[in-house]
Amino acid sequence: MSKMLKRVFFTLFLIATMVSTYYGFRKSIKEQETSILERIQGVDSSAWVGSSPYQIPLETENGKLIRYGYELIAHTAKYLGPKGIVQQSTNGMNCQNCHLEAGTKPWGLNFGAVYSTYPKFRERSGSMENIYKRVNDCMERSLNGKALDTNSKEMKAIYAYIKWLGDKVPKGKKVKGSGIEILPYLKTAASPIEGKIVYIQHCQSCHLSNGEGVIDSTGKMYLYPPLWGEHSYNDAAGLFQLSKLAGFIKNNMPNGVNYHAPRVSNKDAWNVAAYINAQPRPSKDKSKDYPLLATKPVDYPFGPYADSFSEKQHKFGPFETIVLAKKNKY
Repeated sequence: MSKMLKRVFFTLFLIATMVSTYYGFRKSIKEQETSILERIQGVDSSAWVGSSPYQIPLETENGKLIRYGYELIAHTAKYLGPKGIVQQSTNGMNCQNCHLEAGTKPWGLNFGAVYSTYPKFRERSGSMENIYKRVNDCMERSLNGKALDTNSKEMKAIYAYIKWLGDKVPKGKKVKGSGIEILPYLKTAASPIEGKIVYIQHCQSCHLSNGEGVIDSTGKMYLYPPLWGEHSYNDAAGLFQLSKLAGFIKNNMPNGVNYHAPRVSNKDAWNVAAYINAQPRPSKDKSKDYPLLATKPVDYPFGPYADSFSEKQHKFGPFETIVLAKKNKY
Protein backbone atom coordinates (compact mmCIF):
# COMPACT_ATOMS: atom_id res chain seq x y z
CA MET A 1 0.00 0.00 0.00
CA SER A 2 1.45 3.40 -1.02
CA LYS A 3 2.28 6.08 1.52
CA MET A 4 -0.44 8.27 -0.05
CA LEU A 5 -3.16 5.63 0.57
CA LYS A 6 -1.95 5.11 4.13
CA ARG A 7 -2.23 8.84 4.76
CA VAL A 8 -5.76 8.89 3.29
CA PHE A 9 -6.92 5.94 5.45
CA PHE A 10 -5.30 7.44 8.54
CA THR A 11 -6.99 10.79 7.89
CA LEU A 12 -10.39 9.12 7.41
CA PHE A 13 -9.86 7.13 10.62
CA LEU A 14 -9.07 10.33 12.54
CA ILE A 15 -12.17 12.06 11.12
CA ALA A 16 -14.41 9.08 12.01
CA THR A 17 -12.97 8.96 15.52
CA MET A 18 -13.51 12.69 16.03
CA VAL A 19 -17.10 12.53 14.74
CA SER A 20 -17.88 9.54 16.95
CA THR A 21 -16.35 11.24 19.97
CA TYR A 22 -18.22 14.48 19.27
CA TYR A 23 -21.63 12.84 18.97
CA GLY A 24 -20.93 10.62 21.96
CA PHE A 25 -20.07 13.74 23.94
CA ARG A 26 -23.19 15.54 22.71
CA LYS A 27 -25.32 12.51 23.63
CA SER A 28 -23.79 12.45 27.12
CA ILE A 29 -24.41 16.19 27.54
CA LYS A 30 -27.97 15.78 26.26
CA GLU A 31 -28.63 12.93 28.71
CA GLN A 32 -27.25 15.06 31.56
CA GLU A 33 -29.38 18.02 30.50
CA THR A 34 -32.46 15.77 30.31
CA SER A 35 -31.72 14.33 33.75
CA ILE A 36 -31.29 17.81 35.25
CA LEU A 37 -34.47 19.06 33.56
CA GLU A 38 -36.41 16.06 34.86
CA ARG A 39 -35.24 16.76 38.40
CA ILE A 40 -36.15 20.44 38.09
CA GLN A 41 -39.59 19.68 36.66
CA GLY A 42 -40.22 16.78 39.00
CA VAL A 43 -40.51 14.28 36.15
CA ASP A 44 -39.39 10.68 36.58
CA SER A 45 -38.54 9.16 33.20
CA SER A 46 -39.18 5.70 34.61
CA ALA A 47 -42.84 6.56 35.27
CA TRP A 48 -45.43 6.80 32.52
CA VAL A 49 -46.20 10.38 31.47
CA GLY A 50 -48.89 11.00 28.88
CA SER A 51 -48.32 12.88 25.65
CA SER A 52 -49.09 16.59 25.44
CA PRO A 53 -52.26 17.66 23.63
CA TYR A 54 -49.95 19.64 21.31
CA GLN A 55 -48.80 16.28 19.93
CA ILE A 56 -52.29 15.32 18.75
CA PRO A 57 -52.24 14.95 14.93
CA LEU A 58 -54.87 17.54 14.04
CA GLU A 59 -54.42 17.09 10.28
CA THR A 60 -56.46 13.88 10.38
CA GLU A 61 -60.15 13.31 11.16
CA ASN A 62 -59.18 10.90 13.93
CA GLY A 63 -56.83 13.55 15.31
CA LYS A 64 -59.69 16.02 15.49
CA LEU A 65 -61.75 13.43 17.36
CA ILE A 66 -58.84 12.84 19.77
CA ARG A 67 -58.58 16.58 20.35
CA TYR A 68 -62.29 16.77 21.15
CA GLY A 69 -61.79 13.89 23.58
CA TYR A 70 -59.02 15.85 25.27
CA GLU A 71 -61.32 18.88 25.50
CA LEU A 72 -64.05 16.77 27.10
CA ILE A 73 -61.64 15.44 29.72
CA ALA A 74 -60.04 18.82 30.46
CA HIS A 75 -63.20 20.97 30.29
CA THR A 76 -66.03 18.52 30.89
CA ALA A 77 -68.36 21.06 32.45
CA LYS A 78 -68.15 23.33 29.40
CA TYR A 79 -69.78 20.58 27.34
CA LEU A 80 -71.68 18.39 29.82
CA GLY A 81 -72.04 20.40 33.03
CA PRO A 82 -75.09 22.25 34.41
CA LYS A 83 -74.51 24.95 31.76
CA GLY A 84 -73.05 22.59 29.16
CA ILE A 85 -73.22 23.47 25.47
CA VAL A 86 -73.84 19.84 24.39
CA GLN A 87 -76.03 18.58 27.23
CA GLN A 88 -76.53 19.17 30.94
CA SER A 89 -75.76 15.85 32.58
CA THR A 90 -72.97 16.25 35.19
CA ASN A 91 -72.27 18.10 38.43
CA GLY A 92 -69.97 20.81 37.04
CA MET A 93 -66.66 19.11 37.82
CA ASN A 94 -64.19 18.26 35.05
CA CYS A 95 -62.76 14.79 34.48
CA GLN A 96 -59.28 16.23 34.99
CA ASN A 97 -60.20 17.36 38.51
CA CYS A 98 -59.47 13.72 39.35
CA HIS A 99 -57.57 12.54 36.25
CA LEU A 100 -54.96 15.25 36.60
CA GLU A 101 -53.50 17.08 33.61
CA ALA A 102 -56.10 15.41 31.41
CA GLY A 103 -55.05 11.93 32.50
CA THR A 104 -51.31 12.28 31.89
CA LYS A 105 -49.73 12.88 35.33
CA PRO A 106 -47.85 10.05 37.12
CA TRP A 107 -49.84 8.79 40.13
CA GLY A 108 -52.50 11.37 39.28
CA LEU A 109 -55.21 8.88 38.28
CA ASN A 110 -53.82 8.93 34.76
CA PHE A 111 -55.00 6.90 31.78
CA GLY A 112 -51.68 5.12 31.22
CA ALA A 113 -53.00 1.61 31.76
CA VAL A 114 -56.61 2.00 30.60
CA TYR A 115 -56.33 1.05 26.94
CA SER A 116 -53.78 -1.68 27.72
CA THR A 117 -55.87 -3.44 30.40
CA TYR A 118 -59.46 -3.10 29.16
CA PRO A 119 -61.70 -4.99 28.63
CA LYS A 120 -61.23 -6.64 32.01
CA PHE A 121 -63.19 -8.24 34.83
CA ARG A 122 -64.02 -5.87 37.69
CA GLU A 123 -65.15 -7.04 41.08
CA ARG A 124 -67.32 -3.98 41.65
CA SER A 125 -69.74 -4.93 38.87
CA GLY A 126 -68.90 -8.64 38.97
CA SER A 127 -68.58 -8.61 35.17
CA MET A 128 -66.33 -7.92 32.20
CA GLU A 129 -66.17 -4.20 31.48
CA ASN A 130 -65.02 -2.25 28.44
CA ILE A 131 -63.74 1.32 28.32
CA TYR A 132 -67.23 2.68 27.60
CA LYS A 133 -68.55 1.15 30.81
CA ARG A 134 -65.58 2.50 32.76
CA VAL A 135 -66.10 6.02 31.40
CA ASN A 136 -69.79 5.93 32.27
CA ASP A 137 -68.96 4.77 35.79
CA CYS A 138 -67.10 8.06 36.19
CA MET A 139 -69.96 10.00 34.67
CA GLU A 140 -72.45 8.49 37.12
CA ARG A 141 -70.23 8.39 40.21
CA SER A 142 -67.44 10.96 40.23
CA LEU A 143 -69.44 13.47 38.16
CA ASN A 144 -72.71 12.43 39.85
CA GLY A 145 -74.47 12.57 36.49
CA LYS A 146 -75.92 10.49 33.70
CA ALA A 147 -74.24 7.96 31.44
CA LEU A 148 -73.24 8.99 27.92
CA ASP A 149 -74.73 7.24 24.91
CA THR A 150 -71.97 4.87 23.82
CA ASN A 151 -72.70 5.79 20.19
CA SER A 152 -72.43 9.53 20.83
CA LYS A 153 -69.66 11.67 19.40
CA GLU A 154 -68.63 12.53 22.95
CA MET A 155 -68.10 8.92 24.01
CA LYS A 156 -66.25 8.12 20.78
CA ALA A 157 -64.01 11.14 21.32
CA ILE A 158 -63.16 10.22 24.92
CA TYR A 159 -62.40 6.66 23.79
CA ALA A 160 -60.17 7.96 20.97
CA TYR A 161 -58.24 10.18 23.39
CA ILE A 162 -57.72 7.37 25.92
CA LYS A 163 -56.59 5.03 23.13
CA TRP A 164 -54.20 7.64 21.73
CA LEU A 165 -52.62 8.19 25.15
CA GLY A 166 -52.12 4.50 25.84
CA ASP A 167 -51.61 2.85 22.46
CA LYS A 168 -47.84 2.49 22.99
CA VAL A 169 -48.31 0.59 26.26
CA PRO A 170 -48.12 -3.20 25.64
CA LYS A 171 -51.47 -4.94 25.93
CA GLY A 172 -52.00 -6.35 29.40
CA LYS A 173 -49.27 -4.20 30.97
CA LYS A 174 -49.85 -1.75 33.80
CA VAL A 175 -47.14 0.88 33.61
CA LYS A 176 -45.40 2.40 36.62
CA GLY A 177 -47.14 5.52 37.85
CA SER A 178 -50.56 4.59 36.51
CA GLY A 179 -53.66 5.12 38.62
CA ILE A 180 -53.07 5.90 42.31
CA GLU A 181 -50.31 4.82 44.65
CA ILE A 182 -51.77 2.91 47.60
CA LEU A 183 -50.09 4.06 50.81
CA PRO A 184 -49.12 1.79 53.71
CA TYR A 185 -51.98 1.36 56.17
CA LEU A 186 -51.91 3.27 59.42
CA LYS A 187 -51.67 1.25 62.63
CA THR A 188 -54.67 3.16 63.95
CA ALA A 189 -57.89 4.46 62.46
CA ALA A 190 -57.64 7.58 60.33
CA SER A 191 -58.85 10.63 62.24
CA PRO A 192 -61.25 13.16 60.69
CA ILE A 193 -60.52 15.46 63.65
CA GLU A 194 -56.78 15.52 62.93
CA GLY A 195 -57.60 15.65 59.23
CA LYS A 196 -59.48 18.92 59.66
CA ILE A 197 -56.26 20.54 60.92
CA VAL A 198 -54.41 19.30 57.83
CA TYR A 199 -57.25 20.54 55.63
CA ILE A 200 -57.06 24.05 57.10
CA GLN A 201 -53.28 24.11 56.64
CA HIS A 202 -53.03 22.73 53.12
CA CYS A 203 -56.42 22.61 51.37
CA GLN A 204 -58.74 25.35 52.57
CA SER A 205 -57.03 28.16 50.63
CA CYS A 206 -58.16 26.59 47.33
CA HIS A 207 -61.21 24.47 48.22
CA LEU A 208 -62.54 26.94 50.86
CA SER A 209 -63.74 26.31 54.38
CA ASN A 210 -66.87 24.39 53.43
CA GLY A 211 -65.19 22.37 50.68
CA GLU A 212 -67.31 24.12 48.05
CA GLY A 213 -64.45 24.89 45.67
CA VAL A 214 -64.06 27.92 43.42
CA ILE A 215 -65.89 28.56 40.13
CA ASP A 216 -63.79 30.06 37.32
CA SER A 217 -64.49 33.37 35.58
CA THR A 218 -66.81 31.74 32.99
CA GLY A 219 -69.18 30.57 35.71
CA LYS A 220 -69.34 27.16 34.01
CA MET A 221 -66.42 25.22 35.48
CA TYR A 222 -64.54 24.84 38.73
CA LEU A 223 -61.09 26.33 39.06
CA TYR A 224 -60.78 24.32 42.26
CA PRO A 225 -63.34 21.51 42.57
CA PRO A 226 -65.74 20.98 45.47
CA LEU A 227 -64.57 18.23 47.82
CA TRP A 228 -67.98 17.65 49.36
CA GLY A 229 -71.51 18.94 49.06
CA GLU A 230 -74.07 18.64 46.28
CA HIS A 231 -71.65 19.40 43.43
CA SER A 232 -68.93 16.95 44.48
CA TYR A 233 -68.40 13.24 43.75
CA ASN A 234 -71.02 10.94 45.21
CA ASP A 235 -70.53 8.15 47.74
CA ALA A 236 -70.22 5.50 45.02
CA ALA A 237 -67.11 7.11 43.48
CA GLY A 238 -63.74 5.44 43.75
CA LEU A 239 -62.32 8.33 45.76
CA PHE A 240 -64.85 7.63 48.50
CA GLN A 241 -62.55 4.73 49.41
CA LEU A 242 -60.05 6.13 51.88
CA SER A 243 -56.99 4.38 50.44
CA LYS A 244 -57.57 5.90 47.01
CA LEU A 245 -58.19 9.43 48.25
CA ALA A 246 -55.19 9.27 50.62
CA GLY A 247 -52.86 8.10 47.83
CA PHE A 248 -54.19 10.74 45.47
CA ILE A 249 -53.65 13.50 48.06
CA LYS A 250 -50.14 12.35 49.03
CA ASN A 251 -48.69 12.58 45.51
CA ASN A 252 -50.67 15.51 44.12
CA MET A 253 -51.85 17.94 46.78
CA PRO A 254 -51.67 20.81 47.42
CA ASN A 255 -52.17 21.53 43.74
CA GLY A 256 -48.90 21.41 41.80
CA VAL A 257 -47.19 18.86 44.04
CA ASN A 258 -45.79 15.68 42.49
CA TYR A 259 -44.62 12.41 43.99
CA HIS A 260 -40.96 13.48 44.02
CA ALA A 261 -41.64 16.17 46.59
CA PRO A 262 -44.84 15.51 48.57
CA ARG A 263 -45.95 18.17 51.00
CA VAL A 264 -47.94 15.98 53.40
CA SER A 265 -46.94 12.83 55.27
CA ASN A 266 -48.65 9.48 54.82
CA LYS A 267 -50.44 9.95 58.13
CA ASP A 268 -51.65 13.43 57.21
CA ALA A 269 -52.86 12.15 53.82
CA TRP A 270 -54.93 9.42 55.49
CA ASN A 271 -56.34 11.83 58.08
CA VAL A 272 -57.31 14.59 55.65
CA ALA A 273 -58.89 11.96 53.40
CA ALA A 274 -60.91 10.83 56.42
CA TYR A 275 -62.02 14.41 57.11
CA ILE A 276 -63.08 15.01 53.49
CA ASN A 277 -64.98 11.74 53.19
CA ALA A 278 -66.70 12.29 56.53
CA GLN A 279 -68.49 15.32 55.05
CA PRO A 280 -71.93 15.19 53.38
CA ARG A 281 -72.17 14.44 49.66
CA PRO A 282 -74.67 13.01 47.15
CA SER A 283 -75.60 9.35 47.45
CA LYS A 284 -76.04 6.75 44.72
CA ASP A 285 -77.60 3.30 44.74
CA LYS A 286 -74.80 0.82 45.44
CA SER A 287 -76.92 -2.30 45.97
CA LYS A 288 -75.48 -4.00 42.89
CA ASP A 289 -71.85 -3.21 43.68
CA TYR A 290 -69.63 -6.14 44.65
CA PRO A 291 -72.13 -8.97 44.15
CA LEU A 292 -69.54 -11.30 45.68
CA LEU A 293 -69.12 -9.91 49.20
CA ALA A 294 -65.67 -11.42 49.70
CA THR A 295 -64.30 -9.20 46.92
CA LYS A 296 -65.19 -5.93 48.64
CA PRO A 297 -62.05 -3.87 49.34
CA VAL A 298 -61.13 -3.56 53.01
CA ASP A 299 -61.91 0.17 52.88
CA TYR A 300 -65.24 -0.14 51.10
CA PRO A 301 -67.48 1.70 53.59
CA PHE A 302 -70.82 0.02 52.89
CA GLY A 303 -72.00 -3.37 54.14
CA PRO A 304 -72.95 -6.10 54.18
CA TYR A 305 -69.54 -7.77 54.44
CA ALA A 306 -68.14 -11.25 54.43
CA ASP A 307 -66.52 -10.46 57.80
CA SER A 308 -67.70 -9.19 61.19
CA PHE A 309 -66.01 -5.77 61.14
CA SER A 310 -68.15 -2.64 61.31
CA GLU A 311 -68.86 -0.16 58.54
CA LYS A 312 -67.00 2.45 60.59
CA GLN A 313 -63.84 0.35 60.67
CA HIS A 314 -64.18 -0.43 56.96
CA LYS A 315 -64.39 3.32 56.33
CA PHE A 316 -61.70 4.72 58.63
CA GLY A 317 -59.65 1.69 59.72
CA PRO A 318 -57.53 0.36 61.20
CA PHE A 319 -57.38 -1.79 58.08
CA GLU A 320 -54.51 -4.15 58.90
CA THR A 321 -56.69 -6.21 61.25
CA ILE A 322 -59.26 -6.63 58.45
CA VAL A 323 -56.56 -7.66 55.98
CA LEU A 324 -55.10 -10.17 58.45
CA ALA A 325 -58.52 -11.67 59.20
CA LYS A 326 -59.20 -12.00 55.48
CA LYS A 327 -55.89 -13.77 54.89
CA ASN A 328 -56.53 -16.20 57.72
CA LYS A 329 -60.02 -16.93 56.43
CA TYR A 330 -59.07 -17.51 52.79
